Parts: sequence; C-alpha cells; structure tokens
Amino acid sequence: MQTTYKFRLYPTGEQEQKLLWTLNKCRYVYNFLLSEMNQQKVIDKAQLQEMIVDLKRIEPDLKNVHSKVLQYENYRLFSNLRALSQTKKMGRKVGSMRFKGKNWFKTFSYNQSGFAVMQNRTRYDKLWLSKIGEIPFIMHRDIEGKIKQITIKHHPSGKWYASIIAETKTEIPETKNKEKVGLDLGTMNYVYDSDGNHSDNPKHLDKSLGKLQKGQRRLSRKRKGSQNRNKQRISVARVHEKIINQRDDFLHKLSRYYVDKYGFIAVEDLQIKNMVRNCHLAKSISDASWSKFIQMLEFKAERAGVRVVKVEPRGTTQICSSCGIKVHKELWNRTHKCTCGLEINRDYNSAMNILKRALGQELSKSTPVEIEPLLSNEQVWSEKQETPCESYG
Repeated sequence: MQTTYKFRLYPTGEQEQKLLWTLNKCRYVYNFLLSEMNQQKVIDKAQLQEMIVDLKRIEPDLKNVHSKVLQYENYRLFSNLRALSQTKKMGRKVGSMRFKGKNWFKTFSYNQSGFAVMQNRTRYDKLWLSKIGEIPFIMHRDIEGKIKQITIKHHPSGKWYASIIAETKTEIPETKNKEKVGLDLGTMNYVYDSDGNHSDNPKHLDKSLGKLQKGQRRLSRKRKGSQNRNKQRISVARVHEKIINQRDDFLHKLSRYYVDKYGFIAVEDLQIKNMVRNCHLAKSISDASWSKFIQMLEFKAERAGVRVVKVEPRGTTQICSSCGIKVHKELWNRTHKCTCGLEINRDYNSAMNILKRALGQELSKSTPVEIEPLLSNEQVWSEKQETPCESYG
C-alpha cells in the first residue's frame, strides 16, 4: 500500500534558482524525447532512454541534474502516451502529444534514489535532493514506510511542495461498522444522506469571486512581460490557491466524517463532464468538485476498510423511496410529495433511493437471479426514518 505525504518547501533564493533551473532542464529533455519519438517508425522506450546518455555528452549542463530525474522524464512521456491511447479507445477524439511550454511544466521527480529526509530537533526539517542541496521544510506528519519517490512541484503562486510517496506492507482489515448510508450530492445542499443529515454548499468560489474579478481586471491592464504583470499574476494565483485550499479542507472533513461514522457508503456514479455542458449550472457544478469528494471518500474508505458503492443515478430523484412509483419533479421543486403520503425533501428522498439501489446491487451479486426482485425491496422505511433530521455539524 502506498501513501502520499505533501509538505511545503522553504528553499533559499539560491536553492530556488537551482530548482527552477532543474525544472527547465527536465522540460528540455521531455521535449527532446518527444521529438525523437515522433521520428521513430516503431516506438522504442529503451532506445529513447539510451538517448539521454548521448544527450548528456552533447549538453554537459545536464550532468548537474540527477540521472534518475532525467530518466523519469522518459517514463512520464510514455505514461502520457498510454493515457492518450486509453482516451482514444474510449471513443473520444484526441490529437497528438504536445511539446511542453515553460508555464506548462511544473514538476520533476526523484525515483528510488537521490533524496533523503533528515529530521532535526528544530522547527525545520531538511529534505536533501541530489545536485540541489538540503531544503528546509516542516514535517507536520510522520512518514510511515519506505520512501519510493519524491515529486517536487512549483505552484503558480510561487510556492514549492514535495509529494513523498511511501510504501508499507500493512494489511487493512474490513471494518466492523455495520452502519449504512446513501449520499445525494447537490449544489444547494452539498450532501444529503439517507439518515436525514445534510450539509450546505459553502460555495467558496462565489465568496471570493469579487476579489478574483478585481485581480483579473488589474492583470489584464498590465504590460505583457513586465515585472508588475508578473507580480499581479502571482497575486491572482494566490486567490485561486486560497479557494482550492478552502474547498479541499471542506471536502477532507466531510469525507472523513462519513468514513468514520459508516461502514457502507452508497454514492451516485455521476458523469460530471456531461453535466457541466449545462451552461446555467456549469460554474456551480465545477465549484462543488463532486469528483474530488468521491475520490477522497474512496481512498479514505479503502484505508479504513469501508465499502463505497457507486450506483446508476438515473431516476433516484423522481422515484418515491416509500412506494416506488415515479413522481415527476422539476429542478426547482425541492419537496417530494407522493400519493402514498410521503412528503420530504427531494434530496433526502434521493439519498434513500441511492442506498436501496446499492443494497440491491450487493444482494444481486450473492443471490440467484430468480429471487432478486423479492430481495431488492426488503428494506422498509419507518415514519421516523422518513422525517428529516437536523443538519450535522
């Protein structure tokens, strides 16, 4: 099992220049390998890696970059090629691989060797990188396991981060928690669960939109290539970074809440790319970051031994969770009213349908097909369960 730890680096001015220089040389090698690959009739990964040695003879400056760092650019190239190939197999239209410009190349990696983590008794610990030196950073978490790789990233705000990948051999047992929950994700209530708890959408982008627009207008008036434009670009990037940090903090806390409380979590298998085509809701859906929330939920659940099941979202809002008949509702209708007497929040109704559908999926995997319809409706909701609870928090 692999775990990634993210730490912010605090390089000196001289070290930052070395980091930027290394980043630029890695970009140069990546573009060189891509150019050579485009000329090959039969793509040969091993041959391209051997070209790095020849390139170092032509460009002696490359000897000041750790050998594993340059070799990793060959791995990155073929990793991007595989991803492009998989996208094409899915029926999507793809173009050819592009050369990386200066502002589109932000990371380089040390794989297996060329690094060391040194813990001190002072405020700052040290991350030693070959050919660069000892960079101060604050280790706010202990690193468990053997370190396999370190990726250095330069953010648009000017900050540097190190992502440390460590490998452990511990096996995680399945949780003994038998509590089950279904989650409905939305733009008004960010999440509404089948127990009646809900959390409002914090809408971090809307709260910072005025400051972001003002910064963008100032940036547009700066002369291209000037120092003032670069300063304003960093200022805008920091506003974006703050929004991302606020959103990630909210999503981490929310996903941790559900993983700690439940042993079985059902969510919708949402097709976000299709949903954002709605021009009226695109900004709200993008700001909600449902995909990131589900991703956080899955990797936290995996480490806790919790089951996360995705279900088909179609019809979960329109079908009554009590009697099963279809009750048509427009998007602005926020209350589910059924002829059977059930009257609850539409998101609450959807959450209960999501849980029932997930339980039906799990039962169908372990029971004969002949008795599936009987078991899929075995769950009966009491009037107490149908009454929405207060929001958690």
